[in-house]
Amino acid sequence: MSLPTPTRTAPDAPEPEWLARARNGDREAFGLLYREHYRLVYGYLLSRTRDRHLAEDLTQEVFTRALRNIGGFAWRGTDPAAWLTTIARNLHLDELGRSRTRRETLVPEFGDPEQPGPGTESLVLRELDVIEAGETVQRALCALAPSQRHCVELRFIGGLSIEQTATAMGRTVGAVKALTHRAMCKLRWAAGAMAA
Repeated sequence: MSLPTPTRTAPDAPEPEWLARARNGDREAFGLLYREHYRLVYGYLLSRTRDRHLAEDLTQEVFTRALRNIGGFAWRGTDPAAWLTTIARNLHLDELGRSRTRRETLVPEFGDPEQPGPGTESLVLRELDVIEAGETVQRALCALAPSQRHCVELRFIGGLSIEQTATAMGRTVGAVKALTHRAMCKLRWAAGAMAA
């Protein structure tokens, strides 16, 4: 039997059938939840960890925990994205606590010097540029209020529309537009201050 594609709903809408089925243990219905929200959760974690492999591992753990606890998910007329993001945030904080004593930086594999291709030096410089850009973005995001940062992460890193962000945050579209505007103004200011 084919299940409908999950859609974002209005705050007063009844619980979608596929979500009720997922809460009752239907694995296929849970698969829809996974496919609909994987990119959002992965993007959220990648923006925080800046490590593709760690973000992938944590994303899998988010959905493992979600599957384990889906029966406890209470429908309140909002998209389950906020619930999944909360799980992701908690996992990331746990990971930070574990990694305070160990800091490691992955170094890209170097190519064979006998093989043609980009030189080792240019590969290293490109990787350093990527790391520096990521650190700059993280510093700029730290200048934002928590609600502004969450909004920017959902909109631009998670790739959600304004409506989807409003649903995930439990806010109105107007509130999300205002948060986005204030956040972007603050980010422009922070970028200017860092460049000076």
